[in-house]
Amino acid sequence: MNAPVSPLEIFRSLGIPSRRVEDWKYTDLRGAIDAEAFDRPNGLVVAVAKPGEIDVLIDDSLPDWAIRSVQRMPFAGAIDAAARAFDPKIVAVRVPAGVEVKEPLRLEYQSAGAAQIVLLLERGASLTWFDVHRPQGDGLRNISVSAFIEEGACLTHFRQAQFAVELASVETVSVVLGRKSTYRAHVLESGGKLARGEWNVVLDGEGANAEIFGATVLGHGAHADVTTRIDHAIGNTSSRQLFKKVVADHSRAVYQGKITVRKDANGSDSRQTAKAVLLGARAEADLKPELEILADDVKCAHGAAIGDLDADSLFYLRSRGIAPPEARSLLLKAFLGEAVDAIESDALRAQAWQFVDDGLANVMKAQS
Repeated sequence: MNAPVSPLEIFRSLGIPSRRVEDWKYTDLRGAIDAEAFDRPNGLVVAVAKPGEIDVLIDDSLPDWAIRSVQRMPFAGAIDAAARAFDPKIVAVRVPAGVEVKEPLRLEYQSAGAAQIVLLLERGASLTWFDVHRPQGDGLRNISVSAFIEEGACLTHFRQAQFAVELASVETVSVVLGRKSTYRAHVLESGGKLARGEWNVVLDGEGANAEIFGATVLGHGAHADVTTRIDHAIGNTSSRQLFKKVVADHSRAVYQGKITVRKDANGSDSRQTAKAVLLGARAEADLKPELEILADDVKCAHGAAIGDLDADSLFYLRSRGIAPPEARSLLLKAFLGEAVDAIESDALRAQAWQFVDDGLANVMKAQS
């Protein structure tokens, strides 16, 4: 029997992806980082604020339950394998069956380096995870997340990434959903030298539901890539994706989303939408939704749209005495509102709007 291939072997066989790799054609990781960053230990500085109901282990090795869980998760690619291989900071979170955690778990990343995060929500458990990316450091920040959501459990993932001018950041989030379980992600992104968030979600039990909402505000030449793969492995599962992006000056926003409905996964219901507003001739958005449907009885839809602010709406607001910068800001907030208002928690929604307001103020100031 062959021994399992190690993360290091996977990374060295695949190497750093170039733009010739289809999934990386819009994001030049090789051009953004020094390849030697992978050859030295680089544990990431992670600040953890944990609620009292659960245990969070921070160590240089995974506990047995986490090892058993991770063995079920295939590597998402070379960079995910690298995050697990090169002396990462390891954080393991286990929520016991039936426990509804009232306070959010907060993980805050404060440097370059690598980290491996493992979350296990046992049957009927629930957790809100606040995932904060600070702009400190330079080089590469590389994070691998493996989340296992058992029957009837619910994980709410609130991710907030601040503008990081010196930092290339990649986070690979892999999720396996059991029967009647739920994963909800809210992604707030202001980009950086290079930023990529990758989601690989497997709906592996009937009644499983995954929802990912994103609001991106880019300026000052920032780059932000969101790549998603949703796999309806079992029938009678559902997913929804909605991404709204505001892109100014010579910044670049990327969305790549692939939905796969496997053979005989009838009853699958999946929707994905991505829209971008460009504020200037040098701003760029690349939106690429994709469907692969191998079953017969499904409901699937996808769409993408790129444009600028509606001239008639802008004229109407100005005719009512609203100054041009304020009018543009109001229209942009209305555009982003559908993604932000999907956040159920009042407190988290208020934080999201503050993040958006700060980002729009930055963009408007740079353009004035």
